[in-house]
Order: sequence, then C-alpha cells, then structure tokens
Amino acid sequence: MARFKRILLKLSGESLMGEQHYGIDEHRLAEYAEQIKEIHDLGVEIGIVIGGGNIFRGLSGAGRGFDRVKGDQMGMLATVINSLGLSSALAAVGIKSRVLTAIRMEPIGEFYTKWKAIEALEQGEVVIMSAGTGNPYFTTDTGSSLRGIEIEADVMMKGTRVDGVYTADPEKDPTATKFDDITFDEIYNRGLKVMDLTATTMCKENDLPIYVFNMDVRGNLRRVIDGEPIGTLVHK
Repeated sequence: MARFKRILLKLSGESLMGEQHYGIDEHRLAEYAEQIKEIHDLGVEIGIVIGGGNIFRGLSGAGRGFDRVKGDQMGMLATVINSLGLSSALAAVGIKSRVLTAIRMEPIGEFYTKWKAIEALEQGEVVIMSAGTGNPYFTTDTGSSLRGIEIEADVMMKGTRVDGVYTADPEKDPTATKFDDITFDEIYNRGLKVMDLTATTMCKENDLPIYVFNMDVRGNLRRVIDGEPIGTLVHK
C-alpha cells in the first residue's frame, strides 16, 4: 500500500549531470525513469518539476552580466529541455507522460492548466510541468510548490543529493546531524536551506508537507513511498 496517492516530485537539474560537469547524463536519467516507473506501477499519481541548473541558472547568469529577466527565461527553457529528456526516458520504460509548459511553446509541450494536469494524472500519465511559473524572479522550488498545491498533491518529494535535512550542510560540517522530521517554523528559526523562503512559505500556508530524500540512491523513491524513514519530513 503506497504511503501517498498523489505526489509532486521535485528533481534537481544538477543531479541530472551525474558524473559529468554539464548537461544530462543518460545513465542518471535512465535510473530516474526506472525509479519513477517503480512507484507508478503501484498506482501513485506523479507530477514532476525539474530544475535547469545543469544547463543554465538564471541567477548565476545575472551575475555574469545577463539581464535578469532574460537569464531567468533562459533557465525556464533549460527546464523544458530536461523535461523532454525525462519524458523520453519514461517512454523507453513504457510509461506514458505529458510535458506541460508554463509558457506557450506548442508543439514542444502543452500549455499548463491545473485541470489539464489533474485529468492526465487521473488517467495514469506522469505529468512533467516545466518552465517554472512562467515568470522571472521565481525559482523552480517556488514553481514546484505552486504546482504541488495546484494539483492537490499529498506531499512534495524533494529529491536531492543528501538524505534529508541536517543541522548544517553535511558536505561541509561532519558534525551535522539529521532530522527525521522538522516543522516549517523550525526551518525558519534555524535558518536552514531546504528551499527558498517563498517556496517554503507557500508550502506552510497551504499545508503541503515536504519530504527531503536522496534521489541519487537507486530505489530510494520506492522506499519513501513504502514508508521507510530514510529522509526528513517537513510539516506544520
């Protein structure tokens, strides 16, 4: 019995690089597709938002002289490239998916609406929602919060390179300890960086819990759905 019926899975663009320094690692992409197939076969309805940092990140582009609005738009297009890649990988393992975009770009993807997304989910399709919110100055974290709330997901599952939320960055501080669960208020008070402040606030105000786990360990997505305590639950 799956722990959640409908999820919003937030994937990191950087994780798609795998062992590379740029772009998409086809082996990592195939692993992600297999993990998604595992829980899809359990009957879980899956919405996905992917970042674009493996190709272009708008904020860092602004630091290199790009206009911020144009830089963010370039970042949105990077998320569409990643979404198309994941859609192709899902098709290769026999899973039907639909790419929806926050800005019009037919025939690359269909223009996003809440009702179109929910209808596809109820039909058993994996729905990949790309181009962020369609607006500059908003991250894909905020985009995933918005989409998770809109599609009425039970939880946002944030797949990262670390296995949960820690008291400090475990890659920099060996004494950092992991939380099994933590409240949104504790996240604020401790100044922890789970997602950006806008995204976290949206989840808190709309009672969308976040489950942070390491997506790069094969099988972890299924373990979370099965109820194994391998990550951190962020809740009200």
